[in-house]
Amino acid sequence: QVQLVESGGGLVQAGGSLRLSCAASGHTFSYLAMAWFRQAPGKEREFVGSIRWNGRTTYYADFVKGRFTISRDNAKNTVYLQMNILKPEDSAVYYCAAGKTGVALGSSSEYDSWGQGTQVTVSS
Repeated sequence: QVQLVESGGGLVQAGGSLRLSCAASGHTFSYLAMAWFRQAPGKEREFVGSIRWNGRTTYYADFVKGRFTISRDNAKNTVYLQMNILKPEDSAVYYCAAGKTGVALGSSSEYDSWGQGTQVTVSS
């Protein structure tokens, strides 16, 4: 397992942008798929998007396609979530997760390391 620490959350107005970062420790980061999930109060945790170990393929939930972009820098052991055109319904705690293998999609069971989360609040 790897240790994950998210940063970059905060308060932003609707239509604005934020970039979340997730720093990983350990030597296996570059071999693992990474993902972002989110959880709003009273709701189940949901998949936002994931990226393969080599960064060449990404997957997104339909509700963020065209607005959010996942990227990674394996030299820095960091994965990013660029969020544009934010909406109030995007408000949630955002979690970074490391996959069990180099390819992972939208099921939380494919991931075995989780960060502590970072709060994103979008005001209308």
